[in-house]
Amino acid sequence: MALIQIEKLNLYYSEFHALKNIRMDIQEKSITAFIGPSGCGKSTLLRTLNRMNDTIKGVRIEGSVAISGKNIYESGAGVETLRKNVGMVFQQPNPFPKSIYDNVAYGPRIHGTTRKAELDEIVEKSLRSAALWDEVKDYLKKSAYGLSGGQQQRLCIARALAVSPQILLMDEPTSALDPISTLKIEELIQELKDNYTIVIVTHNMQQAARVSSQTAFFLNGEVVEFADTVKLFSNPEDQRTEDYITGRFG
Repeated sequence: MALIQIEKLNLYYSEFHALKNIRMDIQEKSITAFIGPSGCGKSTLLRTLNRMNDTIKGVRIEGSVAISGKNIYESGAGVETLRKNVGMVFQQPNPFPKSIYDNVAYGPRIHGTTRKAELDEIVEKSLRSAALWDEVKDYLKKSAYGLSGGQQQRLCIARALAVSPQILLMDEPTSALDPISTLKIEELIQELKDNYTIVIVTHNMQQAARVSSQTAFFLNGEVVEFADTVKLFSNPEDQRTEDYITGRFG
């Protein structure tokens, strides 16, 4: 079943037409990868899924993005509720200047959870889900800045999971990490798909092939091809897709 339905989506940065007539159904509890050269619109589309483009001056959006059948752009749609339901993990790990515990507890506290026992449970569950608990359980009061880059990124994933989202957006989550940390994050993404719908932007085509079930190839603000990952990489229908994945450009 499609959890996210994108219909006739156009996005403009002032006069620049950044996304052109995007149509896409993203399945529940799956991993969908967006690939394409820099500036092709993949991160822009990712940010439309939790309305992060709203903060950019001059942005205009036409069309609809429906999550569980509700258009998130219709008047009266609550952005705070949307962002609780649609978590985001960025390219650079961005822990808060707080303890490991307080990073994870931050979201639940904002949404009204104050009991220590309940927060303790959420923190442990989230860190376990992010495959980080065993590494940090004895250091929860230490600064998050003391963690390695890969650990910081898994902490940011735990922080996103702590408010029980349905969807997890990842914008090049391993591009700043070493190969071992990248492998850990990829293994984590595979585990998380049993409980979350994941959309990942990646420049790394091998990563898209390894982790995703469906892949969309973007070029100049358009979705050139959207298909099962195995099919897109082994037997693309569009010559431009084949040219990109075989390294003729990009």
